[in-house]
Amino acid sequence: MAAISRKTYTLNTGAVIPAIGLGTWQSGTNEVRDAVRIALAKGYRHIDTALNYGNEAEVGDGIRDSGVPREDIWVTTKLDNNWHHRVQAGIDRSLKSLGLDYVDLFLVHWPVPTSETDPKVRQPNWDFIKTWQEMQKLPATGKVKNIGVSNFNPINLEKLLSDPSCKIVPAVNQIELHPNNPSPKAVAYNTSKGIHSTAYSCLGSTNSPLYKDSTLLKLAETKGKTPQQVLLQWGIAHGFSVIPKSVNRERIEKNIELDGWDLTEAEVKQLDGLKDRFKVCGDSWLPEKCFFGDDE
Repeated sequence: MAAISRKTYTLNTGAVIPAIGLGTWQSGTNEVRDAVRIALAKGYRHIDTALNYGNEAEVGDGIRDSGVPREDIWVTTKLDNNWHHRVQAGIDRSLKSLGLDYVDLFLVHWPVPTSETDPKVRQPNWDFIKTWQEMQKLPATGKVKNIGVSNFNPINLEKLLSDPSCKIVPAVNQIELHPNNPSPKAVAYNTSKGIHSTAYSCLGSTNSPLYKDSTLLKLAETKGKTPQQVLLQWGIAHGFSVIPKSVNRERIEKNIELDGWDLTEAEVKQLDGLKDRFKVCGDSWLPEKCFFGDDE
């Protein structure tokens, strides 16, 4: 059985992204640096952050603390909503915070450009088509190896891909994916266009109702694994890269202990069959909707 902890996916650019990464959304101040160092020491080679998270500097410190060569680590960060009209400045801001010369993947965090001063106000005379036009200039600078999007449902992806200015197909679409938000139509659309799906909130996030689900809990008990480990195997079985967030040493280490076992096809289908639905991350805080119910 192949080692899941070292599994990778090849993107439409030919780049190779590790299947398991460390997520850092909602990680507290002064916790991320140690979490990144611990994760890299355990064998993670994929770290996910964003300008919006306010922790890029700590991520960079953790990378340097680890002693792992930069070229062995996949680093993803994201363009914040109020930087859509300032893409070049946005990547420069992130690289300065990270203390890195380049990132492996730079994502448009949300498809909604907002004003520089008010996240509830849309940036006038700008849209994600214009943002992508600027994003496409980045690989040639050497500051970014791959570009992609996040929180793009099929409607917005179709709008982007069908625009004549779109010359580079996003390498990745990072979306919320777990058994209570499986988004099969969104995943199928991504796949049909050669776009890799990365699963955020792949554990359902903090205080998730998933952890009261009898099917998941029974399956974890049967396997002798944690519910989190089972959820990660479910994501990988579907071909997603997964970026579980934790700042707890034991959980960080447990989450990558996926070698030597997997879920059977029947066990994957058990989790596919969960009926409850919830989203960790909605769009009500944005000045316009970006989730249209077209993902399932």
